[in-house]
Amino acid sequence: MAMAAILLLFLTLFSNSKADQDFDIRQHLSTVTRYGAVKDIVDSSFSSSDIPDACTPLHLNLVARHGTRSPTKKRMRELEKLASHIRELVKEANYNNVSLQKVPAWLQQWESPWKGKLKGGQLDRKGEEELYQLGIRVRERFPDIFNEEYHPDVYPIRTTHDYRKNHELAVNKMKEPILVEITSALVKRYEFKFTIHDISSLWFLSKQESSLLDITDQACSLFSPTEVALLEWMDDLEVFILKGYGNALNYRIGVPLLKDVVQSMDQAIKAKEDNHAPGSYEKARLRFAHAETVVPFSCLLGLFLEGSDFERIQKEEPLNLPPKPPQNRKWRGSIVAPFAGNNMLVLYSCPANFSSKYAVQVIHNEHPIPIPLGQGGNLV
Repeated sequence: MAMAAILLLFLTLFSNSKADQDFDIRQHLSTVTRYGAVKDIVDSSFSSSDIPDACTPLHLNLVARHGTRSPTKKRMRELEKLASHIRELVKEANYNNVSLQKVPAWLQQWESPWKGKLKGGQLDRKGEEELYQLGIRVRERFPDIFNEEYHPDVYPIRTTHDYRKNHELAVNKMKEPILVEITSALVKRYEFKFTIHDISSLWFLSKQESSLLDITDQACSLFSPTEVALLEWMDDLEVFILKGYGNALNYRIGVPLLKDVVQSMDQAIKAKEDNHAPGSYEKARLRFAHAETVVPFSCLLGLFLEGSDFERIQKEEPLNLPPKPPQNRKWRGSIVAPFAGNNMLVLYSCPANFSSKYAVQVIHNEHPIPIPLGQGGNLV
């Protein structure tokens, strides 16, 4: 009996160790996740339907988020305040002859990489490359659409210059218990007087170091995989409440955009049926925006819903919050709207003997995805 218990303990420890080794924090940074880290992660429960080979792409709508970008000036100042507070704690510990043996050496010497920067929130080179490569892949995937030289009437490009700023005290109240729990754990682990604000800033630093600097052995290493999962969930809740299904107003904001998408498809169908000459009509409408646009639009399409939730959003009812780890959930900011995350709605023209003359395929992060609208999965 004792031997069986020891064996069970060993297997549990080995299993946990293997899971920790396989854990890639770069895939768990909510909406600060790099596109390349998650673009090929697809829900295995999706039963993707294919567009029949006889159908040909006629028009494409793209709604994409900006690529990886630097922190805003406000968040840069937050990191400088963090560095200042860490220095004060180290100085205080040395003055009181308190051991800093468990505090990582890098943290004791740390300065913000963005110290003294005058500009913030700008697209990083990695972000430029994400969008460039996305463009290359989309062009190769739909050669029938992107077979002409660029002209703004054929391939109009639209961007949003400002984004909706939203802040709710209720969200911070919801995040507080998680931050308190993790702060307590890190204070005990490193024997260092971290505050809740320190931990919040260190988690933000983790995301910036990983996404922008490819550093995962500093701030990221302060947290265990279990703690990262909780912090990721905390961020996902914020996105859900302020931009997603947590408030019907959020996805109602996407209605004008959806109307514009439908209008562009109607115009494409009319151009085809009136036999307009190539180069005289629009073939793709390309939009680049912030998460405040991409997330509500994804919600309006009914993506990443659980069970019968679609009936509830039709009634404009707020949905239940995504379940807390270790429970599984579909709503993940890293998948819904990573840097350069995107939705494409592709209009197809089908032969006369097909059940429908036209079909629409919804593609999220370059993968066909079923939506709870109409019948036939990806076909509407």
